[in-house]
Amino acid sequence: MKKIIVFIVMFIFTDGYSQFPGGVFSKDPIINNENFDKQRVYWGYFLGFNSYDFKFEYKNVAPDVLVKTTTGFNVGLVGDLRLFEYVNLRFEPGLYYTQRDLTFANQTKPIDALRPVGATYIHLPLLLKFSSLRTGNVRPYLVGGLSSTLNLSSNSQSLDDNFQQRFRVKKWTRNYEIGFGVDLYLEYFKFSPSIRGVFGLNDELIRDNDLNSPWTGNIQSMKTRAFLVNFTFH
Repeated sequence: MKKIIVFIVMFIFTDGYSQFPGGVFSKDPIINNENFDKQRVYWGYFLGFNSYDFKFEYKNVAPDVLVKTTTGFNVGLVGDLRLFEYVNLRFEPGLYYTQRDLTFANQTKPIDALRPVGATYIHLPLLLKFSSLRTGNVRPYLVGGLSSTLNLSSNSQSLDDNFQQRFRVKKWTRNYEIGFGVDLYLEYFKFSPSIRGVFGLNDELIRDNDLNSPWTGNIQSMKTRAFLVNFTFH
């Protein structure tokens, strides 16, 4: 993933400086895809990576549940509807892979202390994109909206719980999202790197059958927090 990101960044800057005066970042650029944003509807796809976390709230003071995050992978499609000159409505359905490792400090046995929480998400965000005035071949923007997420790895139907080494989460979650990015108008397409935060609105935890469970008994709520980086091609 790091090699892919480095390659994309090198490609952008190579295009920008090697094709002077037509590059993206050159002083007097040739305007690429001048009428691209006048389209009513256009499509694209994205690739990217993610880092998912959990935010815990507790009923009583106790050792925190420690969350070890990993870097996951994103891929999906983009549909863009132009509402006004500077406002677009975007639908970005995607497939997101990630994993979080939870460590429960109140457990002494390694088999009881560690709970891997893998996830395969179908992520369905509906977003508003607010673009600035285009300057040459560069146009920054802000993006925000709501999303629903289907966790295909939730184990929500399982009757087993942490006493059988199974950590359960709900299948559907709701979120709000906010972020920023920049549209780069290259010679043949538009490239848009973006950074976004995802904040869960509902409690995702399914409690153990025992209300006094040492794993879930003291947890008031458990909500997703995520950091996304996407590279979109139109």
